[in-house]
Amino acid sequence: MAQCTAPVRGHRSPAAAADCPACGGRSRYGSSYSSYSSYGGSSPYGSGRGSTYGAPSSGGSTSRRTRTGRSVSYSPSEWRAVEPYAEKAAEQARAHPERRDLFLCHAWDDRQGSAADLNRLLKANGASVWFSEEDIPLGSLMIREIDKGLRNSRIGIVLVTPALIKSINNEGIAEKELAVLLASRRVVPVMHGVTFDELNDVSTMLASHAGLSTATSSLDDVAAKLAAAAAALPVA
Repeated sequence: MAQCTAPVRGHRSPAAAADCPACGGRSRYGSSYSSYSSYGGSSPYGSGRGSTYGAPSSGGSTSRRTRTGRSVSYSPSEWRAVEPYAEKAAEQARAHPERRDLFLCHAWDDRQGSAADLNRLLKANGASVWFSEEDIPLGSLMIREIDKGLRNSRIGIVLVTPALIKSINNEGIAEKELAVLLASRRVVPVMHGVTFDELNDVSTMLASHAGLSTATSSLDDVAAKLAAAAAALPVA
């Protein structure tokens, strides 16, 4: 099922609504999204009912906690973005407890800047993270190590920055990582200094995935929300 972009991009105009893969009957992208945005044919947002991994509050927000005990609250649109991945993480934690929580896909130029910051914040919130700067041994084949990291992580995070947009345009390594993540149906975009409209210009498939943005939350808050979603902890 195609995923509505309204929770993260909004239908700010008739043209924006028409571009939505779920709502725009004349979308130029057709049905190509369907294989990337659902799990086994179910809604990518989940049912929102009966889950042991999210507790809606009276105000409509959802609360979870990280492994460090930090309480995290999601707005309704944020929870719709991360709920399917939280449920997938719980399934994979039972089946593959040895896997890392998160694979961090980023542009090469961000490796010592925003990507390093996000990696540090995720780990501070109790998440286990595959990060190229720490997990690719010297002298090893980068592509092979990245493939191994992807296979041994439960959820993929894509840090979408101006540098990543450039890498996708240039068909760099980040673009290759992204292709694998999209095929796995386990990818959450984190918008950092880039809008979904800008991302849509270079990767319509990634832009069709609901995600989180530092335009409305700090990088630390985004990291906590991702870490809590990946923690696979039942609600107390």
